[in-house]
Amino acid sequence: MRIAQISPLYESVPPKLYGGTERIVSYLTEELVRQGHEVTLFASGDSLTSAHLLPCSPTATRLSRTIEDPLAYHMLMMGKVARMAKEFDILHFHTDYLHFPTFRYMAERTVTTLHGRLDLPDLPSLYADFREMPVVSISERQRRPLPHANWAGTVLHGLPKNLLPFQPQHKGYLAFLGRISPEKRPDRAIEIAIRTGIPLRIAAKISKEDQAYFDTVVKPRLNHPLIEFVGEINERQKADFLGNALALLFPIDWPEPFGLVMIEAMSCGTPVIAWPNGAVPEVIDHGISGYHVTSIEEAVRAVEACLYSERQRVRQAFEARFTTRRMAKDYIALYKAALGGRDAPAASAPAAKTGLRTPSPTLMQPA
Repeated sequence: MRIAQISPLYESVPPKLYGGTERIVSYLTEELVRQGHEVTLFASGDSLTSAHLLPCSPTATRLSRTIEDPLAYHMLMMGKVARMAKEFDILHFHTDYLHFPTFRYMAERTVTTLHGRLDLPDLPSLYADFREMPVVSISERQRRPLPHANWAGTVLHGLPKNLLPFQPQHKGYLAFLGRISPEKRPDRAIEIAIRTGIPLRIAAKISKEDQAYFDTVVKPRLNHPLIEFVGEINERQKADFLGNALALLFPIDWPEPFGLVMIEAMSCGTPVIAWPNGAVPEVIDHGISGYHVTSIEEAVRAVEACLYSERQRVRQAFEARFTTRRMAKDYIALYKAALGGRDAPAASAPAAKTGLRTPSPTLMQPA
């Protein structure tokens, strides 16, 4: 099958540091290539992939010192995809609704995965107007605010099976990984650590819009001897950071569409303690891969329970539900459904011959 994967340009594929959407685009792209499909990736020029890479910006826009208007590069990318659309059987977008006006005339050959929150008041009218565009949710909970959108299915995220190795022993600290923001509630994580007397390591990105929250709410609490702020970490550091943790704290206060860090922790065998908002109940099996809690007191008791958790069961829960092999299988089923239940015709030539092909041995993990 000839598949185009169209990624946001804010981060490279995979990201150098933080970036959930682009990370999933990378995992899916590499697995589709491994399964023998002809995949073209539209992404930033510093991306690494075994697919055909068509660079649409010189580098990822968030970390660039020269790019001032990321939207300009996204519009250029949409034009490039539109000109090449006939070369693909399926166009898989990960760019929210930015492409809807351009591609609505070929909606039946598109799939759009929505990676963000959908409970915003401006969205119902937009998705009603573009009713022909098939969209995919990353959890059942994510789609609740937009019940009348053209839902093609739900595909839960997956990770390469051996990307983050199982760690049977922890080193006695709690972990918080993600970004600093009011809805992620790092203040709750700090309070849990202090109440339990167990050290907390915080590895997190701080966006410009969240700097004031960090300065006023989080930073004053970092002086406690149990709290260590690590900052933003890369993929290589993540295995040790999560794998050595007693538990991952995920004390969110918003309708999280998925929460990739939860399955990253599960892959390591690290249980997750989370407030049951958004997709949490769909990801974490209470008492097996972690615990659902609704208060600091319950979280403290859950930390104590994690001292006796069977980390092998956490890893088994990951392998059963959250590998890239399963994720790719689900997406292939959606692609075939878009083609009327038929396999795509065999391609006579590789798609996007002009694209770069940049193999990355670190990405080619078995699923």
